[in-house]
Amino acid sequence: MLDKYHRGTVVKGKVTGIQGYGAFVALDESTQGLVHISEITNGYVKDIRDFLKVGDEVQVKVLSVDEESGKISLSLKAIQEPSLSKRQTVLCVPKPDAAGFNTLRDKLTEWIEQSQEHNAVK
Repeated sequence: MLDKYHRGTVVKGKVTGIQGYGAFVALDESTQGLVHISEITNGYVKDIRDFLKVGDEVQVKVLSVDEESGKISLSLKAIQEPSLSKRQTVLCVPKPDAAGFNTLRDKLTEWIEQSQEHNAVK
């Protein structure tokens, strides 16, 4: 059954168990995977039960399939949209323009010239 699941695919499953380190998700009658606590959502997760409960149907992305051990690593956060705060951070990055933001290299040259002018006046 593992050949049915490949890295990067999004599948539907059902939460069958929750531990402190992750949630077990049944992908079909004979296959289950683990969503590690770090793959629940973006940001800090103190208790997985704040996000999932046994019986929840979820869509997950397959991160890896270990054929030898039969383990499948899954992710909920890999299919979530980035949070609004992350998008705001990206949008707030200043864009260089002629009248505004200067690189350190440009400023360094300017500061050296100012220092030389200041020392020449003395």
